[in-house]
Amino acid sequence: MSAHVLYVAAAYGISALVLAALALWILADQRARRRELAALEAAGVRRRSDAGDRPR
Repeated sequence: MSAHVLYVAAAYGISALVLAALALWILADQRARRRELAALEAAGVRRRSDAGDRPR
């Protein structure tokens, strides 16, 4: 294998690892936000987007 092939393979490998890490981070953050939202809703906090009877 030439140095060029090793360089390209390493670049692809590192890129794949970074993308996988970002995907895992996004999924973990999503789960945390959902838990946080559920706790707020259980405490009776309402969303601003929940217009209810508010005039538009």
